[in-house]
Amino acid sequence: MKVIKRNGTEVVFDIEKIVVAITKANNAVAEEDRMTGRQIQRIAEFVTLSCENANRAMGVEEIQDLVEEQIMAHGAFEVAKRYITYRYTRTLVRQSNTTDDRIMSLIECNNEEVKQENSNKNPTVNSVQRDYMAGEVSKDLTKRILLPQDIVEAHEEGIIHFHDADYYAQHMHNCDLVNLEDMLQNGTVISGTLIEKPHSFSTACNIATQIIAQVASNQYGGQSISLTHLAPFVEVSRKKIRREVAEELAGVPVSEEKIAEIAEKRLRDEIKKGIQTIQYQVVTLLTTNGQAPFVTVFMYLNEAKDEREKADLAMIIEETLNQRIRGVKNESGVWITPAFPKLIYVLEPDNITEGSPYWYLTELAAKCTAKRMVPDYISEKKMLEYKVDKNGEGHCYTCMGCRSFLTPYVDAEGKPKYYGRFNQGVVTINLVDVALSSGGNTEKFWSIFDERLELCYRALMCRHNRLKGTLSDAAPILWQYGALARLKKGETIDKLLFGGYSTISLGYAGLYECVKFMIGKSHTDPDAKPFALAVMQYMNDKCKGWKEKEHIDFSLYGTPLESTTYKFSKCLQKRFGLIPGVTDKSYITNSYHVHVSEEIDAFTKLKFESDFQQLSPGGAISYVEVPNMMNNIPAVLSVMKFIYDNIMYAELNTKSDYCQECGYDGEIAIVTDEDGKLVWECPNCKNRDQAKMNVARRTCGYIGTQYWNQGRTQEIKERVLHL
Repeated sequence: MKVIKRNGTEVVFDIEKIVVAITKANNAVAEEDRMTGRQIQRIAEFVTLSCENANRAMGVEEIQDLVEEQIMAHGAFEVAKRYITYRYTRTLVRQSNTTDDRIMSLIECNNEEVKQENSNKNPTVNSVQRDYMAGEVSKDLTKRILLPQDIVEAHEEGIIHFHDADYYAQHMHNCDLVNLEDMLQNGTVISGTLIEKPHSFSTACNIATQIIAQVASNQYGGQSISLTHLAPFVEVSRKKIRREVAEELAGVPVSEEKIAEIAEKRLRDEIKKGIQTIQYQVVTLLTTNGQAPFVTVFMYLNEAKDEREKADLAMIIEETLNQRIRGVKNESGVWITPAFPKLIYVLEPDNITEGSPYWYLTELAAKCTAKRMVPDYISEKKMLEYKVDKNGEGHCYTCMGCRSFLTPYVDAEGKPKYYGRFNQGVVTINLVDVALSSGGNTEKFWSIFDERLELCYRALMCRHNRLKGTLSDAAPILWQYGALARLKKGETIDKLLFGGYSTISLGYAGLYECVKFMIGKSHTDPDAKPFALAVMQYMNDKCKGWKEKEHIDFSLYGTPLESTTYKFSKCLQKRFGLIPGVTDKSYITNSYHVHVSEEIDAFTKLKFESDFQQLSPGGAISYVEVPNMMNNIPAVLSVMKFIYDNIMYAELNTKSDYCQECGYDGEIAIVTDEDGKLVWECPNCKNRDQAKMNVARRTCGYIGTQYWNQGRTQEIKERVLHL
């Protein structure tokens, strides 16, 4: 059994520490007010049993609360007073050096909380530690100085989650759609060096990776690029290569067709090298926050300007999929699944049926999904229905990072615009807390819901106001050189924060548990679904009201909780205890999702969740959990066709693991160790050394490869198959 200390480190539970602490308080009071040794032992045993029954690692403060309650229950009020006074005195001492302690625990790699905070960051690496150390200082400033105290307290208690507080002290935004087209066609500046329009496809790919790295180092969320913006450079290279071939064969009797054939073969080689550059650069680059750039690559045929460009784009997509199917080599030379770049493939009329011209790409995408868990799928058909601008026109475009979507926007000239736009930040409401705080009373639920949403609104305005006044000089690659804008030096970014150019997100989590407590049934039940939809609509209406009031695009966002799913669960258990089906897990359910343990088939799940996805315009993704599909590609294609007709954005979750000890390449299992902790174990050789296995799981819309906290690990373990 483990205990989580205040600095985040995890240690073995020791009953003697409880006995010693009570004894010290006991010895400090008059003899007639003291407890017996047997009473002290009984309290310690009761607390031990309570911790065991919690089925999770308890925090020191929680354990001390239990001790306090038991001393009072035994009528030893003077002892309790001494114990409380001692706790308070120690709290005052700790307040002066908590940040120091947390930073030291980071350096020594024994801060369990931070080690498992991000499944794509290796906390033993210096660059990651440096980022986390800076993050601790930023969080300290944020909590003590920058945020109102009630917002800080609500965040600490798990009532809301103020995302990315470790970056809040700086004037940084969340995620964006990089305007790669502008930067490649019109040039850009990287580290003070002018980068002109590239003269070949391979050069364009190389520049794109440099842009990705620079953008990632100037924000804290995900970025997306479109392969369509690279497609024009295929024709540039084609013409260049054709001239070179013609010069090489000058004086040799050869037809134009033969010259074109040779040139096309060389062009294919250049496309292969260019895409390889993007894949390997993204995987091997380390940004200033110590991880590979969190980048999404968008593949959308109908984004091409003409049929020639579409055919060239198809070649790029084909090569991208082929290379991802192959994977990348780990340190042992074994091909494994990389986390990034994340791929999104658009299902559209030209590729969704067997007779369509680009069906071969869809078949390739299905093989890639079965082998490497990507791409994810966007239905052009459904997105054109959902994303309608003020001109009444529907649009299809990529999300930012893992699931955050911009709202439709038309510029001053009446033209739709998506690339170059961004999200200002996120604050998430814990819907389970709203339900439990209401005690199941519907009238009280809506009243508390209003209070919590008002708190979120004020927190979101803090995020917005933190960005106001930011000079373009803070991140030239973003604001001056085309990634997001081309502002003048010394100009503020303020005009980009209003009028819908950027968005700001109200996140939500735990809809399933919220409905389960209020109605007594899963939201998949016809009796409970109306309440679930009403909750979603209520949040949308609030966003609409805030938008009208502030002239800022507030948007409802299905939060991809990673470590916070565990934090919310622990906070709920501490405040409300273990409630079957609601707080009895070490996690709460992401966004509107069907609970991971609920038996439901893939098609029913996607169809059900489509109604909720439509009410989550700021971002959401649905998934189905599937077994190894390498030998059942037709089934993958069936799911893809269903996605096209029924839901805007979805993915298939498979497994992709490898044990470096024995070479096993099946699914690495999750087992319980002797301390009750969930650990990863090779079913073949029983290896439990995480450093000697490669595990890839999709957790929040993207693939994680650095393991997860106990809450997320339990969620992964309890997933049922939908196909």
